[in-house]
Amino acid sequence: MERARPPDDIAPHDFFTRWIAEAVSGDDRRRARLGDTEASIEFELAGEGGGVFCVSISGGRVYGTAGSAAQPDLRVQTDVETWRALNRGELSAPEALLRRRVKLAGNLLLGLKLHLILG
Repeated sequence: MERARPPDDIAPHDFFTRWIAEAVSGDDRRRARLGDTEASIEFELAGEGGGVFCVSISGGRVYGTAGSAAQPDLRVQTDVETWRALNRGELSAPEALLRRRVKLAGNLLLGLKLHLILG
């Protein structure tokens, strides 16, 4: 079964504050991969429609909010164009890192787990 992908035209705000929590809660495989993870991840998307968003993983659930995290375990920086390519499956996370289209700071192992959970 292929995992759900967000609509191509979804706004980053809607993706982070609504869609990702719904997608994870509705996917047994993604929820199982959460395990006992407790973390906050800050996403900074540059460009039109971008912004700063926080995804928190706690108690086997995923929550998303607009705005910065107080002390994120991981910071992810990219641009809206790259973020959309990742969501569409046109670009893999490892490839985006190698091409320096995504920058990570903080717990890099969490970055790997994030890729497995959020896809």
